[in-house]
Amino acid sequence: MKTRIAELRKEKKISQAELADIVGVTRQTITSIETEKYIASLPLAYKIAKYFNLKIEDVFYLEEE
Repeated sequence: MKTRIAELRKEKKISQAELADIVGVTRQTITSIETEKYIASLPLAYKIAKYFNLKIEDVFYLEEE
């Protein structure tokens, strides 16, 4: 699953660790989501999208094959 998290973080000028603290996970979790090694749970995806004031589908998307 693709995400815009890295791009959105850079726009807000926050680190992976800062975002992780805000949404209640580890920095490694944010890293894994950004590198597509882990798919965020629905509650976590909601928290991340809410932080950026976006809909989940504006942050996370499936790449069409």
